[in-house]
Amino acid sequence: MKYLNLHSGDSMPMLGLGTWKSEPGVVTEAVSEALELGYRHFDCAAIYGNESEIGVALNAALKSGQVNRNELFITSKLWNNSHRESQVQPALEKTLQDLQLDYLDLYLIHWPVAVKEGVGIASTADEFLSLEEVPLTETWQAMQCCADQGLVRNIGVSNFSASKLALLMDQCRIKPAVNQIEGHPLLRQQDLKDYCDANGIVITAYSPLGSGDRDARMKAEDEPRLMEIEAVQAIARQRDVSPAQVLIAWAVNRGTVVIPKSVNPQRMAQNLAAAELQLSAAEMQQLDQLDRHYRYVTGKFFELPGGPYTAAGLWDE
Repeated sequence: MKYLNLHSGDSMPMLGLGTWKSEPGVVTEAVSEALELGYRHFDCAAIYGNESEIGVALNAALKSGQVNRNELFITSKLWNNSHRESQVQPALEKTLQDLQLDYLDLYLIHWPVAVKEGVGIASTADEFLSLEEVPLTETWQAMQCCADQGLVRNIGVSNFSASKLALLMDQCRIKPAVNQIEGHPLLRQQDLKDYCDANGIVITAYSPLGSGDRDARMKAEDEPRLMEIEAVQAIARQRDVSPAQVLIAWAVNRGTVVIPKSVNPQRMAQNLAAAELQLSAAEMQQLDQLDRHYRYVTGKFFELPGGPYTAAGLWDE
């Protein structure tokens, strides 16, 4: 397994198992299978609704001696309804309880969006809180306190633009270790990657395969099918690998962590192997040229009439 170093000195495996959309009742077995295959990095989040099931698998592996805690890299994320300073630590403690862990390796602010306490996904404008009401710097201050207490080894963000990162960087004691963003050849986000590289912030790429199994309400009718693009398929044929493996290798080869999701043991094994696939400079260039700044996860679900958030404002584009 390849690793990237975080500014804390910790090493982060460049391939992890994503658990978004992994159903309760299925995810326990999937995580157990992944551990057996050699996965050590697991990407979780409170809003996924499956952390307690993941915790069953992690606890069983740790109790049996299959893995030691220091071999694992476990990420989770703070949901939008717990951004106030007083809410961050209780949210983290609930995640630790569910995952049956004493600490996380990485805790991320899931979105630069705040909603009222008790709200999951806001359905009306009055369920939101603006970033003036709950500044990102307030949330970050509480994240730093969690790190100070040893509840998490590294803290970071998800879905942050360079300007939102700069806001934190100007005022933080602890720099964000990671920015988790959508990443694939149709959405390279090279300027954001350059900013993160210059500031020692590791990028984790989500939806690396195009997130074809996400909720139909999040899909565009004419959206491109990433794994069916001819350039991807041509490299896959030449290499005798799957298109998914080409896309995962692209993410690793450009120096990002990648977290493909699967509950299928065969695909999980293929994904793990893909992290070791070295693409040529010409192949990387072919894939880079596919960039059209196309988002599968647009953030438009945060756009409600009269609300404080827009997709353009979210990404600062």
